[in-house]
Amino acid sequence: MRKLVVLSTLALGAATLPAWAEERCTVPQAEWRTEADLTADLTAKGWTIAQIKTEDGCYEVYGTDKDGAKQEVFIDPKTFEIVGHDD
Repeated sequence: MRKLVVLSTLALGAATLPAWAEERCTVPQAEWRTEADLTADLTAKGWTIAQIKTEDGCYEVYGTDKDGAKQEVFIDPKTFEIVGHDD
């Protein structure tokens, strides 16, 4: 019985792996706004940008917000909306 529970748990966990691999942002590359535009947008809001990368189909921004709090956020490359945090 114990083996059945363990195998069921492992099977259920394996079934959820594809969901973890999904992209946060699904905007086609042709519709992305530039990193320079993103930097200008966030700077106008009082942010200081340390680094911008791309991950999960989004811009991943490292910096500090207008209140001086360190941030690591995922931003939609078309709308520049924050779609997640890397906690």
